[in-house]
Amino acid sequence: MSAADSRVALISGASRGLGLAIAELLLADGWSVAALSRSRPETLDAMQDRWPGNVHWVKADVAQDDMRAQVRAVTDRFGRLDVLVNNAGVLHQELFLTTSERRIDELFATNLVGPTRLAQACARRMSRGGGGSILNVSSINSIRGFRGVTPYSAAKAGLDGLTRSAARELGPLGIRVNSIVPGYFESSMTAQVTDENRTRITHRTPLGRLGTTEEVAEIAAFLVSDRAAFITGQTITVDGGLTC
Repeated sequence: MSAADSRVALISGASRGLGLAIAELLLADGWSVAALSRSRPETLDAMQDRWPGNVHWVKADVAQDDMRAQVRAVTDRFGRLDVLVNNAGVLHQELFLTTSERRIDELFATNLVGPTRLAQACARRMSRGGGGSILNVSSINSIRGFRGVTPYSAAKAGLDGLTRSAARELGPLGIRVNSIVPGYFESSMTAQVTDENRTRITHRTPLGRLGTTEEVAEIAAFLVSDRAAFITGQTITVDGGLTC
């Protein structure tokens, strides 16, 4: 499928990890992908060589930059926008009583305020194009309390609230909105987890292991596809049973 004929997904936080894995899955399925991130993906050249014309990198920070301008850049490049994967996020571990106000502001800006503005900008474009799908990447911390991640947890819980209300409001416009709640899987974020905590998490998980990036990416790719055309307003937990 040529770039002119393919559906288009904008993926934030796409320079590595889950965002990059989702991008590669969609590209392999014939999509065009705009990868939005602060840093250049290490695999960008290889992706552009493998899928010529279907990959576009947008250098932006969801916490600081004008998301309307970034969405215009994507639609100028591809002519349409069908999907947003709202994946950008940052984790900071510190006890709540010692976390500075500046750090709290940064965590909310990156994990909630910026993604909300990006979702709004994309929804406006989708409403003019006949509909689309928004997938917010939340966290297990939004539904289960853990020490040391209070502002992060609050921001991700807000993202799940955004999902439900936006699904109600945008459904009549043909826009689906869902969120995915990954449990602990191998990533740069879980690399910060101590060996002791990793062992504890594994023992508490019914499937007895951490997930993989690919397993979470497969669920994300399904939720933004036509195979999930009647799913909206849902928060899908992918955690090996940790929260059951």
